[in-house]
Amino acid sequence: MRDMLPVSDTLTVFEIMDTWPETISVFLQFKMLCVGCSVAPFHTVEEACMEHEISEDTFRDALHSAIKGAES
Repeated sequence: MRDMLPVSDTLTVFEIMDTWPETISVFLQFKMLCVGCSVAPFHTVEEACMEHEISEDTFRDALHSAIKGAES
């Protein structure tokens, strides 16, 4: 699953952080409270970005950068 880029639209926030722990820092940088949240296993990136009023494109770019950086 680690080779799935870009992050799939169907993955939940929890699955993303579980599969790519390096993305946790991205959630924190964007001041998203997803880390440890009881809704994380149910929210997708799209839903989390809407909830936190964050640009989904910008956030996805940051997620992909974190994943690629860790794989280098």
